[in-house]
Amino acid sequence: MSKRRKFSSEFKQEAVRLTEEPGVSCSQVARELGIGGNLLARWRRELAKDGQQALPGRVQSRDEELAAMRCELGRMKKERDF
Repeated sequence: MSKRRKFSSEFKQEAVRLTEEPGVSCSQVARELGIGGNLLARWRRELAKDGQQALPGRVQSRDEELAAMRCELGRMKKERDF
C-alpha cells in the first residue's frame, strides 16, 4: 500500500497556473507533474471558488522535512545494498 502524497500550497497553485497557459491541457500538465487529472481539475475548481484559501497544502518545518529525508535516504541505502 502506498503512502498518500501531500502537496504544498505553492505546488498546487503553480500546477493550476500551468493549466492556464495557452495551448496546454489540464491532463497534459497533470501527466507532466505525475498527478491525477481529476486531482488537478479539483484544485482548479477550488481555487476558482475560494481563492488562495482554497489550497492550504501541507505545512512542514525544515527540521521535520530534513528528518524525513534522512529516514528515506537510509531506507533507500538499505534497499540498494540488499
